Amino acid sequence: MGSKLDSHGGSVRVVRDSCLSSGVGLRARRSANAAMATVHQPVLVDEVVAWLAPGEGSIIVDGTVGGGGHTVALASRVGSSGRLIGLDRDPAMLALAVESVQGLNLPVTLVHSAYSEIRQVLDELGIERVDGVLLDLGLSSDQLAWRDRGFSFAANGPLDMRFDPEASGPSAADLVNRLPEAELAQLFFDLGEERFSRRISRRIVEARRVEPIRTTGQLADLVRRSVPARNRHGPIDPATRVFQALRIAVNDELGQLDVALKLVPAVLSAGGRAAVISFHSLEDRRVKWAFKTDPRLTVLTKKPVTATAQEVAVNPRARSAKLRVVERCPNPSSS
Repeated sequence: MGSKLDSHGGSVRVVRDSCLSSGVGLRARRSANAAMATVHQPVLVDEVVAWLAPGEGSIIVDGTVGGGGHTVALASRVGSSGRLIGLDRDPAMLALAVESVQGLNLPVTLVHSAYSEIRQVLDELGIERVDGVLLDLGLSSDQLAWRDRGFSFAANGPLDMRFDPEASGPSAADLVNRLPEAELAQLFFDLGEERFSRRISRRIVEARRVEPIRTTGQLADLVRRSVPARNRHGPIDPATRVFQALRIAVNDELGQLDVALKLVPAVLSAGGRAAVISFHSLEDRRVKWAFKTDPRLTVLTKKPVTATAQEVAVNPRARSAKLRVVERCPNPSSS
């Protein structure tokens, strides 16, 4: 696990650090990405706060802290006796969260960790159960804006896509240049729901025989030229689904989500609530099934909560957001 940072009384200090030497290290990562403050607009903030209903003394876990938008909103309601624990796999996002909570005198602990490690994080903090858990899945607008991370084809950059660039595991470029054609096609179909997956994977294999595919621009151009002309000018860029599939694969996002969905009920206290915001059907189906079939949970949102027209007008990203909420049944002693 990575570093933990506590924010109390406007200061940030390192509680335990196995990856970075100090909080300054996190800020350096932020500066390297040329981001003085988060540009990401968190979705469904009012709805999340209303459903999780934090109060004085509540302990809440924000498993995807990002730039800190949900974190600040929730931490503002737990009082001095409560605690907000924010996790994120991306150290650059944690740096933005540090900036968001700095000086606000909020009871926030930031941890460099995946939400699939929620039990381990709580054990190290000496916490058995919590009153609420939030998972805001998907990608931050900040991450998309950083061309050196390779998440977006809007600007040319290295084809990386790892949430934690220093973690072990292949980058998107590794997958694109090493996987057999059939495996690439299956990846694009399964994780991107890309209907032209075979054509795209065939074009990629042909191109990489000439030279490796190393940049977002190279890949996006290949994908666009692989799609039939009549499908190139719709509202969604033809490269969108392929980039989504690679990002999900590189970071094992669905595997991480499956692990977390199994762990969350056991860390909730009686009456505690878990809220998950998903942005595409692959995630939402998993969340819906896990919540519906776990006997420890009561589903509170029979249909997913979606953004209002007013929020979508201000933040178009909210259009695809779906919020599902459950409550822990009153027998927390059973795992």
